[in-house]
Amino acid sequence: MVLSHQDGIALFRSSAPYINAHRGKTFVLMFGGEALEHDNFPHIIHDIALLNSLGVRLVLVHGARPQIDERIALRNIPARFSHDKRITDSATLACVKDAAGSARAHIEALLTTGLPNSPMHGAQIRVCSGNLVVAKPVGVLDGVDFDHTGEVRRIDVHGINDHLNDGSIVLLSPMGYSTTGEVFNLSHEDVATKAAIALKADKLIAFSSHEGIFNQSGKLLRTIERHQLEQLYADNQIDAEPTVLHALISSVAAGIPRAHCISYEIDGALLQELFTRDGCGSLVLEHHYEQLRKATIDDVGGILALIKPLEESGALVTRSRERLEQEIEHFFVIVRDGMIIACAALYLFSEERSGEIACVATHQEYRGKNRGERLLDAIKTSALELGLQNLFVLTTLTAHWFLEQGFVQADIDSLPASKKELYNFQRNSKVFKLTL
Repeated sequence: MVLSHQDGIALFRSSAPYINAHRGKTFVLMFGGEALEHDNFPHIIHDIALLNSLGVRLVLVHGARPQIDERIALRNIPARFSHDKRITDSATLACVKDAAGSARAHIEALLTTGLPNSPMHGAQIRVCSGNLVVAKPVGVLDGVDFDHTGEVRRIDVHGINDHLNDGSIVLLSPMGYSTTGEVFNLSHEDVATKAAIALKADKLIAFSSHEGIFNQSGKLLRTIERHQLEQLYADNQIDAEPTVLHALISSVAAGIPRAHCISYEIDGALLQELFTRDGCGSLVLEHHYEQLRKATIDDVGGILALIKPLEESGALVTRSRERLEQEIEHFFVIVRDGMIIACAALYLFSEERSGEIACVATHQEYRGKNRGERLLDAIKTSALELGLQNLFVLTTLTAHWFLEQGFVQADIDSLPASKKELYNFQRNSKVFKLTL
């Protein structure tokens, strides 16, 4: 798809807030050996180079499972597993070293490419790796000796941060080293999760063969809280790679603010997930990133932009900036990634112990997701705390919605006296009331 000149400008402008938000942040990117073999992987490398040029601190963690399987098969070594872990004897460890080293060299080569007329031209990216993961043996489980299979003991946080502070990309392989000089085969999910936690990363991004996390009905879960995901997983109501799910859940539970699942098969998935409001995969977080709160004076511009189309259509009464600044303390807003996508106001009529709901608005791209109900619940809670007995609203277009929320139609005479005096008969708004 070729964008027009204006569409390209609009796209660049809309991504600017995310460019600023991501600069200087630490992201851990996790991808298995399957991603390395996919035709789209060079495009992922180009996008990683772009992130690096925008000042994002990147730690890449790769897997090598299919590459290890291929080498084991070529050497006629029996593949043995227990407890969903590979048993790594000495012969298998040689295959692990060969596969992981080859995979690392492949990634480093792609990140070094600087051909003219390519996205990597002039990138000059430095990639650093080494003995940054200290490992320990899994040991013997249920009588099974896992030999050279290990798990992460410690991440060299200072060493990684030194490289990141120097502007380099850090590349971690699925191998670790012990203080006694041994080499252990690790799962790249364990390395990625432990690295993200140790580094206190801002994001863990897991590449998957799935577009994201789906429920059993096939719906993509674009945003889900960790406890909800854990419950769906326990109830076998999730369609996603188990290793990816474990990494997402574990990282968020340990304090990583956001964990993403995107497809390594979709060109541009990484950029779309990071630089557009709705992304293209699944986002796991501890608590929902749409914040409902009382408005502040800094929200005036955002509220004006939100309600302007509704004022122009006649659905809302026009409010000047000056008036909104004076009345901002009455407003509630829902904020999504810094953008106000819904608002509503509560005006008090203390003598009558009544409150007016006004200026209810939701951005056209975010309607139909119960945001109006969330605002109404917040207003009802606030009204009860203030000792109000009922709420009322004047509307010309949304009568049915308020009826669905339990309001009943009322007469103009039921309005508080001061409000009744200001009633606009030309507008002919209908009155609805709700007893608290």
